[in-house]
Amino acid sequence: MKKMVSPSGRESAFGESEIIVSKTDLKGRITYANDVFCRVAHMDEEALLGAPHSIIRHPDMPRSVFKLLWDTLWQGQEIFAYVLNLAANGDHYWVFAHVTPSRNGKGEVVGYHSNRRKPDAAQIAKIVPIYNALLKEERAVKDPKEGLARSFKLLESTIAAQGMTYDEFIFTV
Repeated sequence: MKKMVSPSGRESAFGESEIIVSKTDLKGRITYANDVFCRVAHMDEEALLGAPHSIIRHPDMPRSVFKLLWDTLWQGQEIFAYVLNLAANGDHYWVFAHVTPSRNGKGEVVGYHSNRRKPDAAQIAKIVPIYNALLKEERAVKDPKEGLARSFKLLESTIAAQGMTYDEFIFTV
């Protein structure tokens, strides 16, 4: 079980040419973590393997984005998303994640594969106000389910207001 880590306000840096890679089973438990992931998350492979991918979830990351991510993956589709993660030492790091279902020889989804790159500062500056608005909706009510529903509705309306699909929207950030 993950101990509670408070955000430090420091960034856990990684290079623009580096790729964070992980694989999970169908329940989101980590089955593979590359060396970049281990270094940036300040965790060794032993601590990551078998842990839920949410072990690196930052408290300032809207749950509605994860709902969209999982809903998309459960439909057998890939998704791109900006994600704020929390390293084991409290440092944070932003990623632009590309998550895809992994399939066996019969075409059945057996897990998920994620490649994550470092987004540039301009992309982060565009996504932060959107994520802050989503978080505000999530935290506006005491019931977490209602907060998630309100945040997800705001996410959908934000994208719809742009006259785009989610995929189109995420690549304009």
